[in-house]
Amino acid sequence: MAVKGVVREWHDDEGWGVVDAPEVPGGCWASFAHVAVAGYRTLRPGQAVALEWEAADQDGYAHRALRVWPWDAEPVAPEAPERGGGAYSSNLTLNFDPPPPA
Repeated sequence: MAVKGVVREWHDDEGWGVVDAPEVPGGCWASFAHVAVAGYRTLRPGQAVALEWEAADQDGYAHRALRVWPWDAEPVAPEAPERGGGAYSSNLTLNFDPPPPA
């Protein structure tokens, strides 16, 4: 169940921030990966948000977000990455030499 919180700080350049709510004393650490919005995942300081969280030791905070989204909106499910159509792709092939003859 989500609780209402307020974004204390958000660092777009680092992809994380802190959300305050009575249920998470000291603040709740959140990553851009936890932001349930369409498009660019960001929040702004002072923004009211819905917060789903867990108790965890995360970068000096006793709570970590599981999902966070604007209070007046519905959460958006993360988009599945496209296979072969993304901006980045990587392959690794390992070839081992046969053992030398005995």
